[in-house]
Amino acid sequence: MTADPSDRITNGEEHIEDQVDRALRPSLLSEMIGQTQIKENLQILIEAAKLRSEALDHVLFYGPPGLGKTTLAHILANEMNVNIKVTSGPAIERAGDLAAILTNLRAGDILFIDEIHRLGRAVEEVLYPAMEDFSLDIVLGKGPAARSIRLKLPYFTVVGATTRLALVTSPLRARFGATYRLDYYETDALLEIVQRGARLLQIDYNDDGVQNIAKRSRGTPRVALRMLRRVRDYAQVRAEGKITGPVSEAALDLLNIDHQGLDDLDRRVLLCVIEKYRGGPVGLNTIAASVSEEPDTIMDVVEPYLLQLGYLERTSQGRLVTRHAYDHLGLEFQDDEPQKRLF
Repeated sequence: MTADPSDRITNGEEHIEDQVDRALRPSLLSEMIGQTQIKENLQILIEAAKLRSEALDHVLFYGPPGLGKTTLAHILANEMNVNIKVTSGPAIERAGDLAAILTNLRAGDILFIDEIHRLGRAVEEVLYPAMEDFSLDIVLGKGPAARSIRLKLPYFTVVGATTRLALVTSPLRARFGATYRLDYYETDALLEIVQRGARLLQIDYNDDGVQNIAKRSRGTPRVALRMLRRVRDYAQVRAEGKITGPVSEAALDLLNIDHQGLDDLDRRVLLCVIEKYRGGPVGLNTIAASVSEEPDTIMDVVEPYLLQLGYLERTSQGRLVTRHAYDHLGLEFQDDEPQKRLF
């Protein structure tokens, strides 16, 4: 089950930013920072599978974007020393597409399916017996002459990732032997991630410089590393290449990222609800239309962090901006507002 490094590379040319992201990702559990409980559980899962000389049980990761679901899938492959095939729910349009992937897997391989909640019904029907019985049912012919044959598959592992666990169907969810939720990172963990990234990118920095980045990165490693690269650009152009406290402060202010990590879209959403709908409650689709964004973007990218900060509430009537958000934006909270209505 020795992995061929070429099998780990997704087809197609990569953008330079994607190459940098790949280089900054940890490759082993011991290198990963944060998510301590998940790492401990995965370590037990891996060691037990190795002791029995078996493939890993199927694993499902869920949580907001940018917390390391894809990274953990690659770490599992590295720890087990097997190949990983990477795909996504929207990319598998027909059952035949999935069948082609499954028949090319070898014993112990990992099939990573990102956005697994977007798999079609017909594709899921093929995946069920593959995950449970390691077999693939193929129908030959049509009409009365049609017949079904069952192909045996090698024992492999499906690793799924989703930002919407509720949209993963119950039969599919039940076939995963281990399900883990990834939570937002603490500032200390993000500081370590930024420092590690700065060392790998050979960036000159001091503690105040990287601390500012960690504090404003929304509890998300992907955001932290993206900010690090943008602050590096600013430092090289305007500050002789060193990331200090004032330099990172100026760079992040120029990017419209405030001290809580809120960016322009976050503030537009909050101000939209406050100014146009008296603080809410207001429906998701109405907010999305008002700020000219897709509802999925608001739900997956903006809302989780605002909910985490306590700036937004989800009620049975819609989204509601809290007093904390008013305070953060420097606005007066109207406690004696007229009866709110649903828009």
